[in-house]
Amino acid sequence: MPELIDVKIEAVAAEGKCIAHHQDKVVFSEYTAPGDVVDLSIIKNKSRYMEAKLLRIKKPSEYRKEPFCKHFGVCGGCKWQHLDYKQQALAKQNQVTEQLQRIGQIQVEEVFPILEAPETQYYRNKLEFSFTHKRWLSIEETQGTERFDRRGLGFYLPGQFDKILDIQECFLQAEPSNTIRNLIRQKAVEWDIPFYQRVDHQGILRNVIIRNSSTGELMVILIVKELSDGVFALLEELKSQIKELSSLHYVINPKLNDTIHDLEVHLYHGKAYIKERMEDLFFRIGPKSFFQTNSKQALALYQVVREFAGLKGGEILYDLYSGTGTIGLFLAKEAAKVVGVEYIEMAVADAKTNAVENGIAHAEFFAGDMKSMLNEDFFKQHGYPDVVITDPPRAGMDEAVVQNLLLSKAKRIVYVSCNPATQARDLALMASQYKVRKIRPVDMFPHTSHVENVALLERYA
Repeated sequence: MPELIDVKIEAVAAEGKCIAHHQDKVVFSEYTAPGDVVDLSIIKNKSRYMEAKLLRIKKPSEYRKEPFCKHFGVCGGCKWQHLDYKQQALAKQNQVTEQLQRIGQIQVEEVFPILEAPETQYYRNKLEFSFTHKRWLSIEETQGTERFDRRGLGFYLPGQFDKILDIQECFLQAEPSNTIRNLIRQKAVEWDIPFYQRVDHQGILRNVIIRNSSTGELMVILIVKELSDGVFALLEELKSQIKELSSLHYVINPKLNDTIHDLEVHLYHGKAYIKERMEDLFFRIGPKSFFQTNSKQALALYQVVREFAGLKGGEILYDLYSGTGTIGLFLAKEAAKVVGVEYIEMAVADAKTNAVENGIAHAEFFAGDMKSMLNEDFFKQHGYPDVVITDPPRAGMDEAVVQNLLLSKAKRIVYVSCNPATQARDLALMASQYKVRKIRPVDMFPHTSHVENVALLERYA
């Protein structure tokens, strides 16, 4: 492949890649840092841009750091380990403001600095690992003559449905996460329990999910194609060896895909759920419950939402895409009434339980398609909102939802987004009735390019 020599990396671009220029083209590359002087190998050459692979670092940037994980560069996560954290945060801040301006033509009155994460390692409260009978081999392993045990337990490689990297140590989740994963792998190999084969749908052990909480509780979910004596032996081993374990489950998944939302979860040991704390509130987290995967930054995010919402105590608050009700319930004490809308029925059931357990009687949650539910009849029945919190998935809000939201004539809308590009699109659709008063990005996922953004919209007088 053709090479570019002595390229000066200029800045961080979208999706975590960096940019440089060669002649009249933009060059995108991964694992580089602003200020690096590098040699690149061109892997894609289009009319206006190139994509390139890092070959050599000729002169390292002052912002370059030594990656802390042995899997860096192969595993698809934590792609910014080599970049100073302050520069990561700055890049995310720039990403948000650039996309709001370029995509939505949005003029923001006040831009607050990004809320940086206090912890850049061991910050996740949930990880899912997959078993494989044929793990990914390193270049060194493929070049040698030694035969390796190919069974592994780890993460899918980026863009691959059947290639899994065996993970020895992961810096995303605190102990005993690594201990649990390595114990499961060790015993499964020792007892010769068949690892799952994705190509021909053979084997027993499929996935394991590990969840923890700031309250110190720990949940493990073992997902298998079918039950066997070996599966129950593994469950017993976890029960006896992991003293912190408060909730142990198993799921039988005979399907061709890994999703478990439509499958029964069987409690094997302990409680059916763990609890997470947010100030003076507690939230149940079951095996299928959605909860922000960075607990500390989730609290910081909700505090920003509460500040932007500016509730005085007499308002009707709508919580759209409410999930398990965490944001609406977190703000409930400042509102006269909370109305949550969510399309996943199980999440709504969790939200209702959370409301009861926290003694919040003035919050209601409804399950259904947002496009059809959020209309004039719904507003008349449950009250027109004074303030709306909306926290849609990465795809943003459907245009029909945006149009129905405009019918509410809410005074303020607080839009929480994990995708500034779709947020910018939606804000543009509301620009005729709302101005964007202020925004604040929040870094939930250090060492990745992902960023949350909170925007406050105020209705024109």
